Amino acid sequence: MATKLVFSLIFGCVTGLWGSYAQECGRPPLKEDRIVGGMDAAIGAWPWQVDIQKSKEHVCGGSLLTENWVLSAAHCFPDPSDVSSYILYVGRYQLNGLNQQQSIHYVNRIVIPSGYQDPNNGKDIALLQLSTPVVWSDYVQPVCLPESGTLFPAGMNCYVTGWGNVREDVPLTGSGTLQEVQVPILSQSSCQEMYQTDPTEKVDILYDMICAGYQEGGKDSCQGDSGGPLVCKMINGTWVQAGVVSFGHGCAKRNKPGVYTRLTSYADFISYTIPDLQLYGGAHRTRGVVLLVSSVSTLLMLTWR
Repeated sequence: MATKLVFSLIFGCVTGLWGSYAQECGRPPLKEDRIVGGMDAAIGAWPWQVDIQKSKEHVCGGSLLTENWVLSAAHCFPDPSDVSSYILYVGRYQLNGLNQQQSIHYVNRIVIPSGYQDPNNGKDIALLQLSTPVVWSDYVQPVCLPESGTLFPAGMNCYVTGWGNVREDVPLTGSGTLQEVQVPILSQSSCQEMYQTDPTEKVDILYDMICAGYQEGGKDSCQGDSGGPLVCKMINGTWVQAGVVSFGHGCAKRNKPGVYTRLTSYADFISYTIPDLQLYGGAHRTRGVVLLVSSVSTLLMLTWR
């Protein structure tokens, strides 16, 4: 009888621990291998994409991290205490069409870094705690976030997604299908050089910013894409979010690439706010497995005595 009880406890520990890690991030089940210069995304291709609305209008994008947390940009929330104004849609594909896979969620709390002022000064990141958890499906999945040491080298091709303008001051029309565009990561120095070509528009590319796009322009995020994800496919096939759409001068202009919040700079901020979130490259799951094996071994030794 005691043996059965112990093995029941072991089974509960195993299933409980693995259950908490069961939802793998960065692996969209339905993805095969207007954002300016982009194209319609396939339904379910980017299952972490979130539509953030205020007063029944799309204002920003976001990305799903856990069943209770969404990542976006600080500038999307001028008053972080005003949580009641926002409605979030997950599993959404079209702004103006029928979305059978979507669910609606409200915001319980908005967390932004202390000292945030505006996107040009950095710290343009926001974490939104949902009032009710999402339900995972093929169309609703979390994206992975990087540990501080994760590398996104210059030239790495990544994707930006969102429902923003398809050209400067030209909104997405029709059914409003989610857009995607591929853009390469730019080095900090080359991005800074591009923005210095126009002395009338001084922009400093700070340590917590990452740029992506083309010197000649043509492909870029735009107004309405703010807060949305810049995601990169790692060598093992996992999609990891490198940045959050922050700002740019116009859309898809020459020498004006998109500037994103560099998420590797905010690994500590994110982990402190969401302690249970495992970052890509981190050892959280490994430690959990070690503790599990240790606990099981101890229980077995007690049983066999």
